[in-house]
Amino acid sequence: MIRQGGGKYVQEGRWLVLARIELRTQLCRVTLDFTHAVITSNVLRIDADMVHGKLVIVSSPGMVIDTGGLNRTYSKLKVHSKDFAADARLHVELAGTLLHAKVIERRPRR
Repeated sequence: MIRQGGGKYVQEGRWLVLARIELRTQLCRVTLDFTHAVITSNVLRIDADMVHGKLVIVSSPGMVIDTGGLNRTYSKLKVHSKDFAADARLHVELAGTLLHAKVIERRPRR
C-alpha cells in the first residue's frame, strides 16, 4: 500500500511487483517505473484513491494499461496502451477514484 500526503513517491529500479497495489494519495506525485521491475503475475490491479495528484507509469515493452475501472472527476488520462492484448507481458488494471488528478503513461528513457 502506498499512502502519501504531499511530496513525491518513486518506485524504480529492480522492485518486486505483486498482483495488487493500493494508492491512497493526496497532493502527491507517484512514479511507478516498470522498466526493470520483477513481475510476479501477468495481471496487476492498481486500486487508486487520488486527490490533486499525478500517477506516472513508466511502461515496459509488452505492457497494457486498462483505465476502464476509474471514476474520474476533473481528471485527465494520457495512456498509450488502451486495448487488452492476449500476448501482453503485463496487464495493468486501474480502478478507483481520481479527483483533480492525472494518470500519465511514459515510455522508458534510453
